[in-house]
Amino acid sequence: MSELHNPVLDWFDEHARDLPWRGNDASVWSVMVSEFMLQQTPVARVLPIHEQWMARWPTPSDLAAEDAGEAVRAWGRLGYPRRALRLHAAATAIVEHHGGVVPDTYTELLTLPGVGDYTAAAIASFGYGRREVVLDTNVRRVFARALTGQEFPHQSVRKAERELAASLLPDDAPTAATWAVAVMELGALVCTASSPRCEACPIAESCAWVAADKPAWAGPPRKAQTYAGTDRQVRGRLLAVLRDAPGAVPKSRLDIVWSLEEQRERALRSLLDDGLLVRDGDLYALP
Repeated sequence: MSELHNPVLDWFDEHARDLPWRGNDASVWSVMVSEFMLQQTPVARVLPIHEQWMARWPTPSDLAAEDAGEAVRAWGRLGYPRRALRLHAAATAIVEHHGGVVPDTYTELLTLPGVGDYTAAAIASFGYGRREVVLDTNVRRVFARALTGQEFPHQSVRKAERELAASLLPDDAPTAATWAVAVMELGALVCTASSPRCEACPIAESCAWVAADKPAWAGPPRKAQTYAGTDRQVRGRLLAVLRDAPGAVPKSRLDIVWSLEEQRERALRSLLDDGLLVRDGDLYALP
């Protein structure tokens, strides 16, 4: 499969974005923070929060020394704020079990709170230059189109898909790490989900999907994410009140952010259950 390697790697050399969690001067902790923040969140929204986060907490020890609620506050409006709690828990585990240094193996990384298969592989690869199979949505889409001729990958990673990705890894670990981020970048910038720019793709001539005249996805309908009117939106508004407050706030302050009482109370209970809020009588605060 070396016929794919050189075109993609050459393209990446020319077109890679200059991101703060890339490059020789980026710490592994910066890579780890970016991976948590980038889950289901565009790069443009992550950049300012990542910069503020690294300025305040440049090491796992710095974050672990503060209350988890400060992580939630600093998370701002990135969405899915449980990621902030998990990142704080991971930093605490790094301090307690790894001497404040982010583990350098996939297996050890998997033991950290909030770190699953993809995140562990990404940190090991992008942070330490390990030879790992890194399968995010962008990578899976590139492989689905270029190698199997399907517009999109299946909803969940299958054994055959993982084996195919593993077979494509260059033997040399540093090159494999570059390959992993290069394919991801290709999916993010060129082989996008809704508007692929095949004319700018370095492997278009060998792409099975292009060769088949770009057949439409024939699998199960892909779910469109919604936000307006959902419990996610209500949770976000409730959290915003606490992020902007210097301390605990009375329940009455929360009641005015959403008119539908049943939905508001459900969202509030879920925030308490997730550990994103704590309650003391009629007062609510970040943990």
